[in-house]
Amino acid sequence: MDPALPPRLKEAAEALLEGVSRKDLAAHSTAISKEYRAGGGSARVVRSEADTLAYLVARLPATYAVNAAVLAEVRAAVPDFTPAHLLDVGAGPGTAAWAARETWPALAQATLTDSNASFLDLARKLVPNAEFLPRNLITEALPAADLVIASFVIAEIAEPSSAVSKLYAATTDVLVLIEPGTPQGFARIHAARAQLIAQGANVLAPCTHANACPMTGTDWCHFTQRLPRSRDHMQAKGASVPYEDERYSYLAVSKARRSANEARARILAPPRESKPGIELKLCTPAGLENRSIAKRDKQAFVAVRRAEWSDLV
Repeated sequence: MDPALPPRLKEAAEALLEGVSRKDLAAHSTAISKEYRAGGGSARVVRSEADTLAYLVARLPATYAVNAAVLAEVRAAVPDFTPAHLLDVGAGPGTAAWAARETWPALAQATLTDSNASFLDLARKLVPNAEFLPRNLITEALPAADLVIASFVIAEIAEPSSAVSKLYAATTDVLVLIEPGTPQGFARIHAARAQLIAQGANVLAPCTHANACPMTGTDWCHFTQRLPRSRDHMQAKGASVPYEDERYSYLAVSKARRSANEARARILAPPRESKPGIELKLCTPAGLENRSIAKRDKQAFVAVRRAEWSDLV
């Protein structure tokens, strides 16, 4: 999917930013980025309209691009899945809801929950035809839905295993979890994967199997999404290049479906091309594998020469 913001979302965001001081946006954006880099969450730094507008510029483009990429993988894994009701938990400004509607245009019902009133106020302005519920993931009930998404949420929960259980209980079909592509973010995804498999979930992506995760030591499973930066985005983040690379870890599981990608392999790092051929780091049902594809093996080489990090082979 296109990592750029959909035109209607971009227009709605630009309308909210009209007349707002870019200097103030940059100051609030710096505070938000500093908190995230320190491993914190939005609760302490997104507390006012000015904070949410800074988030709109600094974080919305990247989180949308990541959600769009992840949901495209879900669609490829279960092409017959056509969700009717989305539950976006910890919705922020409604990023996942937009990505879900772009992925499945027939998606009829969207329920967005967040314990942050400032975020919900912003989401009401950005996401049309949706229900908005102030909800605490740990202490309050969640409505059921056939597609449940918790995007960049688990990091902010003191009891991650309880949160994952509650999210899975609200899921009637597909659950998607997305976290930052850091060792800590992957650790949360790794723990959730083991927990959900123990509860009977079918793994859809990125894994092509439900065997024990082969990642050990200091290695971690993550991917990257490149997205264009607007002028406001560059100014807010003090950036000098016109693109951003957002790293993320994720997991998609289903109660009702099995993946169409079972028995395939996922590329876990940028392919390395050399004179003899291409080197691929793969996660396979048998474990991690470093595979060399020689140029002289023309059929195999042509099949993977344009493969990228995160692709299936």
